Amino acid sequence: MKSIGERIKEARKSAGLTQLELAKKTELSRSYIGDIEKDRYNPSVSTLQLIATATNTPLEDLLPSTKTVSPAGRGVRIPVLGRVVAGIPIEAVEEILDYEEITPELAATGEFFALQVRGDSMEPTLRDGDVVIVKKQPTVDSGDIAIVLVNGNDATVKEIKESPSGITLIGHNVAVYTPQFYSNKEIQNLPVQIIGKVVEMRRKF
Repeated sequence: MKSIGERIKEARKSAGLTQLELAKKTELSRSYIGDIEKDRYNPSVSTLQLIATATNTPLEDLLPSTKTVSPAGRGVRIPVLGRVVAGIPIEAVEEILDYEEITPELAATGEFFALQVRGDSMEPTLRDGDVVIVKKQPTVDSGDIAIVLVNGNDATVKEIKESPSGITLIGHNVAVYTPQFYSNKEIQNLPVQIIGKVVEMRRKF
């Protein structure tokens, strides 16, 4: 399974860009690009979005799945990439916080990563500190809970309601979060991008 750095290097070369050219397009330093490609740093989702845009690569192609069989051989380990806010979207945190295991059967159905929830806008369904298992995919059905990037670099977890005119992000705790509607035009211009579907929640007691 390719690392984040390998995916970024491959995307850069496919776009015909040098590290310096990619650095200029993303306003990142060339040395930082080099360090990311060598897996010395774990880039944030916002940084990955910049690189995805500069290389004309779908963001989900850069996100790591990091499937590894656990020492006991019973499951597949995936990284908890960072924290995602169940509330007003904020920039996703970059470092890998932990690892979770999923079954080999589930892992065989696609690529997965995990994110930690912060905030109370999805209570009682999701609470602060819960970890969600996410299947990487660019679309979901109405009623699904998804990880969504708003403004290109802000990650949030919300229920999705689709309509012909756009999508609505719904928090289950209506006392603290008002549903946010984004028109088809806003989806394109902001942008609003679905990066995965929540398929499982894990709560620490």
